[in-house]
Amino acid sequence: MSGWLKIVGLGPGSEAMVTPEVTAALQEASDVVGYVPYVNRIAPRAGLVRHGSDNREEIRRAEQALQLALEGHRVVVVSSGDPGVFAMAAAVFEALEAGDAQMRTLDIQVLPGISAMLAASASVGAPLGHDFCCINLSDNLKPWALIEKRLRLAAEADFAMAFYNPRSKARPAGFERTLDILREVCGPDRLIIFARAVSTPEESIRVTTLGEATPDMADMRTLVIVGSQQTRLIDRSGSPLVYTPRSAD
Repeated sequence: MSGWLKIVGLGPGSEAMVTPEVTAALQEASDVVGYVPYVNRIAPRAGLVRHGSDNREEIRRAEQALQLALEGHRVVVVSSGDPGVFAMAAAVFEALEAGDAQMRTLDIQVLPGISAMLAASASVGAPLGHDFCCINLSDNLKPWALIEKRLRLAAEADFAMAFYNPRSKARPAGFERTLDILREVCGPDRLIIFARAVSTPEESIRVTTLGEATPDMADMRTLVIVGSQQTRLIDRSGSPLVYTPRSAD
């Protein structure tokens, strides 16, 4: 069987953050499958077919990619950031498990990318320098009660926390509730970082405290990081640095 499927991460936005391994896969591909804005990041060329689809069609997109590979195409499924972090790798394997048994014979690889979480952390220093967790605040695929439970337990365990999809126009109340919970458990002085559109020309980084944070500081292009009790701010001329020491009291 000549077809193959590679699930890749395009990084947070800058072309400089696309790995050489991913670039090589895209050069070999006959088909690129993904959410329209991510597919549009791939330049058209002779011999390449780009298949863009809507944001909430992950399983259909995964099924399409598997079928194309089964037919002998060299298929790359693109995600932003890392494909294994709230992205297409899990969707492809979900479709693979439920699909035709023949699809399991395909050559399938996951090629990692630089996640928004890691790019955001690096933009201010090292706030994820000790134990941390990562939570998707969207309730499209899980109930809000579960999100709230995980928020409280992570805050009580004193993890640094990274939040994806904090606030959309359709569900603005969720992030307001998130801030309320964090202030309740962590107090108003805990550091919080709003990293928007990291590595793109629209990049905006804001470091503040939970007491000063407001819901409108975040949107769907923002990665939010909340520090632990140990997280420290180094004030200096220009932008401050934030880090969490490698040891804990």
